[in-house]
Amino acid sequence: MINLIRERFEHKSLLLLGFGREGQSTYSLLRRIFPDKQLTIADLSDGVRENPLIQHDPCIRFITGSGYLNRLNGFDAIFRSPGIPVWKLTTPDGDSAKEQSDASIKALIPREKITSQTELFLEYYSKQVIGITGTKGKSTTSSLIHHIFKTAGREVLLAGNIGNPVFHFLDIITPRTTIVFELSSHQLEFLKKAPHISVLLNLYQEHLDAYESYETYKRAKINITKYQQPDDFIIFNADDIQLRVLIEPWLNNRQGYPFSVMEQPQPGGFIQDGVVCFSDGAKVVPVWNVHQDRFLRGEHNLKNILAAVNTAMICGIATMMIQDGIDTFKGLEHRLEYVGEFGRIHFYNDSIATIPEACMEAVKAVPNVDTLIAGGFDRGIDYSELAVFLSRSEVKNFILVGAAGRRIQEQMVLNDPAGKEIFFINRFDDFKSIAFRVTRAGYACLLSPAAASYDEFKNFEERGKRFRELVSSKR
Repeated sequence: MINLIRERFEHKSLLLLGFGREGQSTYSLLRRIFPDKQLTIADLSDGVRENPLIQHDPCIRFITGSGYLNRLNGFDAIFRSPGIPVWKLTTPDGDSAKEQSDASIKALIPREKITSQTELFLEYYSKQVIGITGTKGKSTTSSLIHHIFKTAGREVLLAGNIGNPVFHFLDIITPRTTIVFELSSHQLEFLKKAPHISVLLNLYQEHLDAYESYETYKRAKINITKYQQPDDFIIFNADDIQLRVLIEPWLNNRQGYPFSVMEQPQPGGFIQDGVVCFSDGAKVVPVWNVHQDRFLRGEHNLKNILAAVNTAMICGIATMMIQDGIDTFKGLEHRLEYVGEFGRIHFYNDSIATIPEACMEAVKAVPNVDTLIAGGFDRGIDYSELAVFLSRSEVKNFILVGAAGRRIQEQMVLNDPAGKEIFFINRFDDFKSIAFRVTRAGYACLLSPAAASYDEFKNFEERGKRFRELVSSKR
């Protein structure tokens, strides 16, 4: 792959757009291949100039500060970090993309100039890649698949949106390596190559601030299978109706393996008499007992397990190894994470839940929720269904924060939440005193925000860590 990059970009002017974790990884590889080549870094933050990785590199130029997206012309190739929505690259001010025509977009920055780690990596390694995407559950499912493969003694790497840029691993990938690649919608945009095994978990309204429309977001997601070949596999959630409709046109020329908790697709994965089963279309194999104790609680995680079982069975992993992998998997931080018992209250951290559907699944999965903490940054998501669910739930206390919390509160009031206590706070930290006062002994207090964290925090991880700090501290 290094030779591919050298041949393709040796005589081109290069721009690195975004200098977070993936941008830094791209820089390190390009500098290794082209020790003396002039590189330009574009980023909103002027602070990138002080990054120790590049501080003493004399062959670096910068485009930073507000309006940096307006100065990207004049380069032969742009290595885009996935956190930067494509529509922001194609409008004069980054604010009016939804009013731009396709013709004007192409006129500003031609598509062929934009590339990414994901695009180049899949071009070279696609037949070794298991790609996982979906609005929710992709990190858990990717990690579970990786854990099952490791348990089975396979040579496997976990990369991508989970925080491990794929360029980090180029020196250790062999022809025997399986790459489990978590893929966000931003990474999937404009791909012309798909993974050998693609997993599509679900589709919900999220990231609407980063796309022209929900339809645009769905089109980005479907790229995970759009360019698959007849010998490739697509594993998908048959219980998600809109996902089934989206995938249907692409099923004729690749091998489809749906999974379901409601039906028994064959081939595919399903539950029969309390056992997760896999069918290759000819025979049904029992794999794992649903009723045994498991770390991954809730129906949504049962679907994640089904996706992982489909993947492992397709790859020829023995059922005993799959069982061991599921039984020994301990989950991820901030995903229905049990923080502990403090003041005779059980605290759960589900900060990853940034959409209503994830919050509802968390309330169903955690036993005896007495207090729910929700809200945060408002991205315009529809909270009406969540409000109905919460108003009818067994949860007694609701601590709602920020602009999203205010909208959830307004929607709940419309549903006449009799017997519920609703507390609105402007600062996240203010939940603590209320939670310890109103939550009954022996019951649970759950953080499952149904909203992003950007009003007060850098990301959901920072919010989850703050939650853990506050509930576990004596002060």
